[in-house]
Amino acid sequence: MKIFISIASYQDPLLEATINSAYINAEHPQNLIFGICDQSSNPLNIDSFKFSNQFRYEHVEPIYSEGPCWARARIQETFNNEDFYLQIDSHMQFEKNWDTYLIKYIEKIRSVDSEMHQNPIITCYPRAFKVLDIKKQKFQLNTESRTDAISYRKDSMFIKNNFSRQIGSIASEKITHGYLIAAGCIFTTKDFVNSVPYDPDFYFYGEEISLMLRSFTRNFGIFHIESLPIFHLYAELSNIKRKLHWNEEEDSNRDTKWYQREEKSINKLNALINGDIEGMFGLGEKKSLYDYKYISGVDLKNKVVIDEEKAFTAKFISSLDWSKSPF
Repeated sequence: MKIFISIASYQDPLLEATINSAYINAEHPQNLIFGICDQSSNPLNIDSFKFSNQFRYEHVEPIYSEGPCWARARIQETFNNEDFYLQIDSHMQFEKNWDTYLIKYIEKIRSVDSEMHQNPIITCYPRAFKVLDIKKQKFQLNTESRTDAISYRKDSMFIKNNFSRQIGSIASEKITHGYLIAAGCIFTTKDFVNSVPYDPDFYFYGEEISLMLRSFTRNFGIFHIESLPIFHLYAELSNIKRKLHWNEEEDSNRDTKWYQREEKSINKLNALINGDIEGMFGLGEKKSLYDYKYISGVDLKNKVVIDEEKAFTAKFISSLDWSKSPF
C-alpha cells in the first residue's frame, strides 16, 4: 500500500533530514512517494538520494512562492491516487516502523461501520524533537507516551474576525475523537485528497480551520491517537535559523505582499463559515456548523464560546467512545 508524503518546504535546512528520516525509519520504504515543493534558493541535490525515483519534486525560487497552502495545493497536483496521504512540515523526524503503525490505526478506526469512521483523519501537533548535531543528523526525540489532541487557545479566540489560534492538549484515552486539524501533521486515506483538495487562496491564518470545516462537514472523522510516531521541531526548542515566507527581506520584492495574502485568507474563511462559497472549496452537506458547535463548544458563525471545557481542553472528547459517532 502506497503512502504519498506531502512536504511543502520554505528555506528549510532540515528538509533533507526530514526526507531521510521518513525513508530510513519506514518498515516498507519502497511504498513511499515524496511530493515536495522546495521553495528555496538552493534546490535539493536529487541525485544524492538513492530513492530519488520515488520523488515528485518541484523547485521554486522564494520570490515566486505564494505561501504554504499554494505550495501544498501544487504538491497535490502530483498525487496519483496512492492509498494513503501524509502531510507534514519540512522539519520532522520519524520513529521506526511509523508507516505500519499509522496504517494499523487507520484500519482499526475503519473497522467501525460508520461513514465518519470510514473517512478518518489522524492529526495532532506532534511531540517535539531537539537538534543535537545538524551536520551529523543527530536528534533527540521526546518519546513520552501520550495522546496529543488539539483544542482552541483561550487567549486567542476570534483575534482576526473568525480566526482563532489552536494549541496542543493531552487526551486521557488512546484514541479520541477530535474537532481541529494540524496542517503540519495529517495522516489519512486518498479520499481526503479527492474530496477536500487544498485551497490555494488561503495563506497561513485560516488554513487549518478551513481545512477542518470542509472535512468535518463532508463527514470525515477527526481522530487523535496514542504516541503518534512523528516528531516536530518547534521554534522555541531550536537555534536553527530559517527564513519565513513573511520575512520582510523575502517579501519586499514580491508584487503581492504577505499581509495582502493574509487579508484575502481571512476574508475567505469568513465567507466559508457564512456559507458563501459553493463547490469543492465550500462547506459540505453531511454535517453542519450546529454539529460542530456541539462537539467543540464553539459557535463559529456567531463567534461565541459556549462551553469552555469543550473548547479549551480535551476532557469532553476524552469522555466520548471513539468507536461510536458523537452525533
